Amino acid sequence: MSDETPARPAPRVGLVSLGCPKALVDSERILSRLRAEGYEFSRKYQGADVVIVNTCGFLDSAKAESLAAIGEAMAENGRVIVTGCMGAEPDAILARFPNVLAVTGPQQYEQVVAAVHQAAAPAHDPFLDLVPPQGIRLTPRHYAYLKISEGCSNRCSFCIIPHLRGDLVSRPAAEVLREAEQLVKAGVKELLVISQDTSAYGLDLKYAPSPFHDREVRAKFLDLARELGSLGAWVRLHYVYPYPHVDEVIALMAEGKVLPYLDIPFQHAAPNVLKAMKRPAAQEKTLERIKRWREICPNLAIRSSFIVGFPGESEDDFAFLLDWLKAAELDRVGCFKFEPVAGAAANALPDQVPDEVKAQRHRRLMETQQAISAKLLKRKVGSRQKVIIDAVTATGATGRSAADAPEIDGTVHVAARRPLKVGEIVTVKIERADAYDLHGSVVGY
Repeated sequence: MSDETPARPAPRVGLVSLGCPKALVDSERILSRLRAEGYEFSRKYQGADVVIVNTCGFLDSAKAESLAAIGEAMAENGRVIVTGCMGAEPDAILARFPNVLAVTGPQQYEQVVAAVHQAAAPAHDPFLDLVPPQGIRLTPRHYAYLKISEGCSNRCSFCIIPHLRGDLVSRPAAEVLREAEQLVKAGVKELLVISQDTSAYGLDLKYAPSPFHDREVRAKFLDLARELGSLGAWVRLHYVYPYPHVDEVIALMAEGKVLPYLDIPFQHAAPNVLKAMKRPAAQEKTLERIKRWREICPNLAIRSSFIVGFPGESEDDFAFLLDWLKAAELDRVGCFKFEPVAGAAANALPDQVPDEVKAQRHRRLMETQQAISAKLLKRKVGSRQKVIIDAVTATGATGRSAADAPEIDGTVHVAARRPLKVGEIVTVKIERADAYDLHGSVVGY
């Protein structure tokens, strides 16, 4: 009989990740660090030594969802560490769940890892790196979110992100590019660039250059987009405020360097509402700029989100927004009913809009946009579109065109003569369209 002590099994960590893609990236960083230390992951509460709940605290409804997730983890497991945006306000969590093991705020990776160590010490100090260079990701293998900065220096009256995540802190360009390069080498075909204010990237660094391979790359939106576009993957730009220098990136789209896609959170169009929202770039003549962008890059797709029922929004303001949407012909639109958030300046504004009016305006906006979307998609019938395959079905596959981001935009339903693979990019002839999706057949591989 051996006198050796049997090796202790590696501790297992469960994770619940809520909120936006920026929070998902935080979860991936935490998991990458823990995996490097020898931890394994459990998909079930019962199999985990500790459960991490990465919360969202942007809206009261998101906070309620986060509290529900914490409650479920506590009931099913009992050993819970809470992090994320709601963790910036620990009292609300501890009042409901005083027995959670730890509460940390967003981006506090070291504190989360330390709490995991306290709850379930690592089985060993590994001599070998257990993590691939691209880290642990929670997205499918063929696309990845690339976070280029933390925080936000804007002070929109409806938002508490600066309170939760602090002011803008940009990553050096070389650091971002090295991560992107590792992802592409690992098989990623699409990089989704995210931050809270992507077009403000590098402002806090005074656009300082950093060394990448044999050159210096400035921490500037245009420079970073150009470099990312040289890596051989689709590059999709999210959360881009319409500052004037965004115009420069449209030329890269026309050249095929980055996808002809902009995710711009306009939030509203009526001047009175934008002023009350304290939106940056609110005074830009956006319709004229959108027209100019499309002259440079005719296949540009624009997605945006809007808030209806903001305090003080009159029927005239809402009618202005609907007319603006019809003129702008945005490809993809999301709509949210205004919801007070604890700590947001908008809560104190006069002329709050009744809930039934918010609901009515939400319905009217989405009906208006549905008609716009159907018209724009119908124009694509007969065209050929590059499509990245997301899922394989019994009769073909589903994927996305350059105009579609994962999970938030539309889908292309693809018929093919041979089996397709997830992550493959194919040429599809569009045969028909409905309100949000396209249908077609593969004509090139």
